[in-house]
Amino acid sequence: MTLEPHGPTTLSPARLRLALLALALGGFGIGATEFVAMGLLPGIAVDLLPQLAASSPDEANAQAGWLISAYALGVVVGAPTIAAVAAKWPRKRLLLVLVAWFALGTLASALLPSFGLVLVARFVAALPHGAYFGIASLVAASLMGPGKRGRGVALVLSGLTIANVVGVPSITWLGQAAGWRTAYLAVAAIFALTVIAIAVAVPWQPGDPTASVRRELGAFRRGQVWFAIGIGAIGFGGFFAMYSYIAPLATEVTGLDASLVPLVLVATGLGMTVGNLVGGRLADWSVRRTMLLAFLALAASLALLGLAAGHPAGLFAGAFLVGATAAALSPTIQTRLMDVARDSQSIAAALNHSALNIGNSLGALLGGAVIAAGLGYLAPIWVGLALTAAGILLAFTSFAVDRARARRGAAVPWLTGATPAVDG
Repeated sequence: MTLEPHGPTTLSPARLRLALLALALGGFGIGATEFVAMGLLPGIAVDLLPQLAASSPDEANAQAGWLISAYALGVVVGAPTIAAVAAKWPRKRLLLVLVAWFALGTLASALLPSFGLVLVARFVAALPHGAYFGIASLVAASLMGPGKRGRGVALVLSGLTIANVVGVPSITWLGQAAGWRTAYLAVAAIFALTVIAIAVAVPWQPGDPTASVRRELGAFRRGQVWFAIGIGAIGFGGFFAMYSYIAPLATEVTGLDASLVPLVLVATGLGMTVGNLVGGRLADWSVRRTMLLAFLALAASLALLGLAAGHPAGLFAGAFLVGATAAALSPTIQTRLMDVARDSQSIAAALNHSALNIGNSLGALLGGAVIAAGLGYLAPIWVGLALTAAGILLAFTSFAVDRARARRGAAVPWLTGATPAVDG
């Protein structure tokens, strides 16, 4: 079954490009606010935890890392909650509220004086993350028209991947030069610009007048929704197991100078940008085949990186390929969720980001555990490969359940309407 949200909206080609660019700009700001803290943690620790930083810099940096965890937790909590509660809202109005929320939450992160208050601000700022991507993806899919949902989702996500290439390095440099608070003020300015862009360029679209919290939460009663969440959380966790520790991998295993680490991040970000766009196009061809191909390619890329990371060329090539193959999964998993959730579209489109942030935490946790066990900085790559293999197994199982239901539906015709086929 293919669900096109409310049908396409007819726009001129120029207006369509501007509308999609406005939606992607929001993704760019989200990528910046989510990832810029990783390069500024030492400065944040010194400013917000001065006594601990003076006595134990490592402990201060670790505690400052709670800001990243607080953001991830906010994404997991906010994505289904906001999407379910606000499903009836006109979509443009909801997007404007969510982006304004980002702007205010990021501004608070930059201005609040204590670590505890900034920690709360990062959690609150993250709450609209998944709902924004979910609603923006539905709007983009409607603007693109039938048969182009995957490309619409990928275009919205492209803002986040481009942020990893351009935005995060640039804003990190600004934060290192002028202070971490200045970096967050710059991100808040991006969100303010996004409010204007969406207000001007994105056409009005209705919400779903038949939506209700109960119907949206009904997605959680469907086993295939849980399969899709598990595929994203566990399978995509394979990427984060590697990516969370790419800096020490580059310096300790490859032997690069620390000044070259941003170039490795750029290579990964370029791969993510390419993979996201390719994955979106392929998802319109076949969600199932694209998901399996992307998972297998991710496994091969992780194995290549694990074997070749001792050489600079192997590190850069492996980082690019891992980023590309992992990013190809994101629009595919989101499209799968939108399919299997059926009439719970708003929450389905947002749940992808809850799943990916669970994967972020899981991958980082397991990767850190093997490092702490003394297995070295290559070990997280092999953890990532194991998680990817688990994602492949979950995908195969999910599709087998689909096939079994389709066979039952063919044998008992009245079942067919209750258990539609989802993608060939």
